[in-house]
Amino acid sequence: MSTPRKQALALVQRYYAAFNRGDAAAMLDALSDTVVHDVNQGGRRTGKAAFGEFLAHMDRCYQERLENIVVMASEDGSRAAAEFLVKGAYRATDADLPPAAGQTYALAAGTFFEIGGGRITRVTTYYNLQEWIAQISKAT
Repeated sequence: MSTPRKQALALVQRYYAAFNRGDAAAMLDALSDTVVHDVNQGGRRTGKAAFGEFLAHMDRCYQERLENIVVMASEDGSRAAAEFLVKGAYRATDADLPPAAGQTYALAAGTFFEIGGGRITRVTTYYNLQEWIAQISKAT
């Protein structure tokens, strides 16, 4: 019998497996229609459509793969967290960030999730933006 904790772990693992495959549709399938997305050092987006736009933007500017993913979940399955290493390449200049020239980076990150109704209802990711800028600036 699957416990709520095991279901939450499986959902988040499925979400990250889709990320590493570059499968935005499968990532979106793991989310509730009203998902709340808190962007690192940025604003809040609400809804699956806004999350899909974010994914398309990220795919244009970055090529990333997550490694050493560790997922944890509460016993009741309502919350989960993941810690991982982001390995990537900066392929197109993003907003007011430094110019992109294919610089590579490796950055520790973590995400907090809320889960309800078998879907992810909140995604909040944290990483050290200044460390990322330092890494891509050294590569130029």
